[in-house]
Amino acid sequence: MRSRYAAFAVRDSAYLLRTWHPATRPQRLGLEDGTRWLGLEILDSTEGSAFHSAGTVTFRARYTDGGRPGVLHERSRFERFDGAWVYVDGDMLG
Repeated sequence: MRSRYAAFAVRDSAYLLRTWHPATRPQRLGLEDGTRWLGLEILDSTEGSAFHSAGTVTFRARYTDGGRPGVLHERSRFERFDGAWVYVDGDMLG
């Protein structure tokens, strides 16, 4: 999760696509030039250890978009795919 947040912060779409599950991965990822990521707070996680094949991460990420502040609050689902953890999808929260 932290590496994907960092990739959003530096707009590394190749890394984001590479760490996205092929079943849910978009063809392209358009990252906004005006979005500036300011911080990540991990709120909860379930499973996701070396003994699991799936897990979740609940987080809150602060950003500004065109100077306006915002918060992305999501529960993300991850699965192990070809030996690596990949993002599957997420539910937006409050």
